[in-house]
Amino acid sequence: MKQYVISRITMAIELIIVFVLIIFGTGKETFSVSSLSVANNMDYEKNLSASIIKSNQNELYIKGLYSPLYTFTGDLTGYAGDCALCTGYLACPPRTNVLKEGIYYNDKTYGTVRIVASSRNYPCGTIIRFKVSKLSKDPIYAIILDRGVGGNDIDLLTENEDYARKSVGRVRDLEFEVIREGWKK
Repeated sequence: MKQYVISRITMAIELIIVFVLIIFGTGKETFSVSSLSVANNMDYEKNLSASIIKSNQNELYIKGLYSPLYTFTGDLTGYAGDCALCTGYLACPPRTNVLKEGIYYNDKTYGTVRIVASSRNYPCGTIIRFKVSKLSKDPIYAIILDRGVGGNDIDLLTENEDYARKSVGRVRDLEFEVIREGWKK
């Protein structure tokens, strides 16, 4: 009985040593403890750790890039570059002609985003996000490149006035998230 207890205590100590070595690593690919041999693939752990770190960094990057700086509430309306008093040119640089270029803008950081107009409360180049289920099941990312709207209201550039009137209409008390303020990164 005494030998049995001693062998069990020895085995428990060896097991503890193995776990400590696995947790803290030894820098070797394999190691041996007494009669117990454990294979430890350090390269696999390094690759796994690097992939987990990269995944976490990407997640933090996306969260930082797409996290709202602040929110505001306003009405959403639609407009078109071909309206009676419109020239088709946007008020903010690069002052593109939407009649030729279309209703989207290719931002270096956020990719293809919709164009919106706002008041001077929000600087040109500001990226906002909002969700209107009748327009899209996904959130809409837009860049402020035009003026002519009062207060906290946002005017979404559309293909034509008919679409603006019928599809967008007026969405009251919509929450807008400011993702980037102005042209800053």
